[in-house]
Amino acid sequence: QGQMVESGGGSVQAGGLLRLSCVASWRLYSSSVVSWFRRSPGKEREFVALVRWSSGTTLYADSVKGRFAISRAKSENTVYLQMNDLKPEDTAVYYCGVGSQYSSSRDDYRDWGQGTQVTVAS
Repeated sequence: QGQMVESGGGSVQAGGLLRLSCVASWRLYSSSVVSWFRRSPGKEREFVALVRWSSGTTLYADSVKGRFAISRAKSENTVYLQMNDLKPEDTAVYYCGVGSQYSSSRDDYRDWGQGTQVTVAS
């Protein structure tokens, strides 16, 4: 194992969109679950979405359901987070992590990257 590398963050206006990427430096196992979490200033890191590497099964936080879409590209060892209709409350540093549990708990993930900043202006 190593570290995930996130990219794709930036500054957008409310209603805009961004696509984040998360690349693993090693070949992910079929049992892997890759998640996106985010941390806003003064808040704990919170669950955003996850995808099961083998099946593509997904799970979303209620706050992003219908606006965000997580997907994986096995040949690229990459997980994407398409973020549409962004809101100021989506402003945060976004991190991805790897685990083996279908879980929304940050304690079930490791190999976190450095994060990528997303800023949404009203």
